Amino acid sequence: MFSSVFRLTRHLILIVMLGLLVGCQNQKSLVGTDITGADFPNPLALTDHNGHPRTMADFKGKVVVLFFGFTHCPDVCPTTMLDLKNTMKILGEQADQVQVLFVTVDPERDTQAVLAKFVPSFDARFIGLTGSVEAVADTLKNFKIYSAKVPGKSENDYAIDHSAGMYLFDQQGKARVYLSHGQAPADIASDIQRLL
Repeated sequence: MFSSVFRLTRHLILIVMLGLLVGCQNQKSLVGTDITGADFPNPLALTDHNGHPRTMADFKGKVVVLFFGFTHCPDVCPTTMLDLKNTMKILGEQADQVQVLFVTVDPERDTQAVLAKFVPSFDARFIGLTGSVEAVADTLKNFKIYSAKVPGKSENDYAIDHSAGMYLFDQQGKARVYLSHGQAPADIASDIQRLL
């Protein structure tokens, strides 16, 4: 009797373990880096391209894509914004549950008017964020974004070296994924779908 109970228990344990193993194999892994639990000490607090104060709390219930760049960027920023536009196309109706935020690293040139022309030109739902030089610098520091001016031929003709990845925040506003520059729209969409 004890022997048959032991065999039955052993078989049940094997079946449960096999089920767990199959479940793990069917679950797609993240393309980006899982940063669940990462803590940014200060909340996002900047002004959007329409002049409205914005915080992360404004987007509760949506997955937020947070990207840092500047409108005079010759390649990386517009390419990433185009990738995000194509990501939204891939997401279809789910795109309405996503908010892309473009935070300028160049508040001196990226005024609200400049952002209002640049950011929505990729997708009308995208929001550009700016603020004072100090507010933007604090935001970059808070989100661990590298940014440095590279002098050009004149005072207003400069480039900016900066971190080119993006953060994904879940619908509760928690940081969940960091995606490196150059991810394909399908991969970005896949990680967003994991958070929806």
